[in-house]
Amino acid sequence: MAREFELCPGRRIGGDQPCFIIAEIGQNHQGDLDIAKRMIRMAKDCGADCAKFQKSELEYKFNKKALERPYTSKHSWGKTYGEHKRHLEFSHDQYRELKKYAEEIGIFFTASGMDEMAVEFLHELDVPFFKVGSGDTNNFPYLEKTAKKGRPMVISSGMQSMSTMHQVYQIVKPINPNFCFLQCTSAYPLQPEDVNLRVIPAYQSAFPDIPIGYSGHETGIAISVAAVAMGAKVLERHVTLDKTWKGSDHQASLEPNELAELVKAIRTVEKAMGSPIKQLLPCEMACNEKLGKSVVAKVAIPEGAVLTLDMLTVKVGEPKGFPPESIFDLVGQKVKKSIEEDETITEQVVENHVKKVKC
Repeated sequence: MAREFELCPGRRIGGDQPCFIIAEIGQNHQGDLDIAKRMIRMAKDCGADCAKFQKSELEYKFNKKALERPYTSKHSWGKTYGEHKRHLEFSHDQYRELKKYAEEIGIFFTASGMDEMAVEFLHELDVPFFKVGSGDTNNFPYLEKTAKKGRPMVISSGMQSMSTMHQVYQIVKPINPNFCFLQCTSAYPLQPEDVNLRVIPAYQSAFPDIPIGYSGHETGIAISVAAVAMGAKVLERHVTLDKTWKGSDHQASLEPNELAELVKAIRTVEKAMGSPIKQLLPCEMACNEKLGKSVVAKVAIPEGAVLTLDMLTVKVGEPKGFPPESIFDLVGQKVKKSIEEDETITEQVVENHVKKVKC
């Protein structure tokens, strides 16, 4: 079973702990602080465990030419990519305000540090854990420096190979044992045939001592629910207040009603996972009493007869007698009294019967 650790104060993940649900606000706040707060409140009201943003120090994430290149997309908030990103980037003080608001309403708050300086700020902000976005998962110096901060880490694996993920594990594990991997495919929106949920058990097999989760960019909730049923211990989904808003992430995001339904479905599935022990349950007793079958006499059986298979059949009987799985054990047993055709075979009529204990 995957190792457990405390991802946030008082909230453990892994093992038999409930799935930790991250509402990825990212930059779907449109650069508006009030919208960001509304989204944090929405995440809380829908039952998510954490509201997450994306923090960049733009000059450390992009080089000058990347920031200066024209950006004419319908999703653009400026003439250049730098203007676009600056519109969407909150200041340090705004991040402090958002974190304080999240604490006031009772939901965990963090962000993906999109470059090393952003990680420095988030460490100063005292977020409970670092989220490593897929774009930095193969950024080994970044990983090493982030791991050394000592905070738990959630590492997405979009665009990466299994070989790279083994390298990531080998870098992070000796420095900071409190981390998990998320299966992820970096496409927006993500088509079902590209999800590859089977990577979840592959990760569980390859990295049995860390929790495994899922970061989804698909539409709808069914695939994410399936990921939890397959053992995902952390689930991240992008969220929005309106899928029609400007921005490339909104289409692959969940609106409030979908997020609420996802959380509800996950908690239902977790209850349904139950126990690996298969046995007759108390809730099944009524059905068993009404419809459970017994071994009955197929023909009239005289006193002293030795039972053969052609004397016996299985029906819903009154009263209850031997269960159907005992029919072969009854063959060769002697009866102490005559039994009428269609009569239930009970323990009282079988000579020297010893009741077998089910294991």
